[in-house]
Amino acid sequence: MATRTHNRYSAEFKLRLVRAYLNGDSSYKQLAVGHGINHSLLVLWVQKYQRGEINDEHDESERIREYESKIAALERKVGQLTMELDLLKKTPLTLVSSRGGSPSIITGPPAAASCEGAKS
Repeated sequence: MATRTHNRYSAEFKLRLVRAYLNGDSSYKQLAVGHGINHSLLVLWVQKYQRGEINDEHDESERIREYESKIAALERKVGQLTMELDLLKKTPLTLVSSRGGSPSIITGPPAAASCEGAKS
């Protein structure tokens, strides 16, 4: 059984195609083929636009949701990096330098020598 994927289109994209159709620039089929979508999807978007379900405010609220999602992901990453930094600050320098080589956090410990009988 084939897996079905759903593409998400921005409100800006939907509005552009709906307005092109309503302005008489192209037919449903021409717009759909030109933009790689099914014409019945465009028909649905036109109906939603006429009911007021797709508009510039919808586009703006969609953009805000996307930004909030990105901000949340960045905040999680900052939290993770802060915890890692705090852990590294608490790690005694003697522990890091006892492994041999430079105590640099970025380069890490030197690579171990390979065993004589190891196969590559």
